[in-house]
Amino acid sequence: MEINIVNEVAALRRLSVAQLRLRFAELFGETTNASNRTWLTKRILWRMQALVEGDLSQRARQRAAQLARDADLRLNAPHGKTTTTTTTPQPVGIPAPIDQRLPPPGTILTRPYKGQLIQVQVLSEGFAYAGRIHPSLNAVAKTITGSHTNGYLFFRNSLNHNKETT
Repeated sequence: MEINIVNEVAALRRLSVAQLRLRFAELFGETTNASNRTWLTKRILWRMQALVEGDLSQRARQRAAQLARDADLRLNAPHGKTTTTTTTPQPVGIPAPIDQRLPPPGTILTRPYKGQLIQVQVLSEGFAYAGRIHPSLNAVAKTITGSHTNGYLFFRNSLNHNKETT
């Protein structure tokens, strides 16, 4: 018996998801709750091909089983089961890496913007602008412009000027 893949694909595309589930049950001998049309079609076509041309060889099955035994199949805990720990983990104080693009703390970045001279002070833990501490140059640039702006690009001339003078 031969199958014509093109005809089978065309026939499967005309079926509803419920009809694909029925076809799946006929070929696999078990039902499925899957409602993904593409997945169902691929599995049905694979099973039809395996029935016509033969399934995996015994050697291939043994190799697949060996790979499955060697692999860590579950990376997350099963759903519905909670794990409890007796100790609460303590936060580790890892210092944030210093961005090499920034000048040292205490430096004042200046930039003209819409007729005003913007001044931002670089701190060890953020940036001071208009009496507030901002966590990043992006946050400062957003406060100034009112839109998402890359802080490094917004202050690029001031940042480049500071590097040339050091």
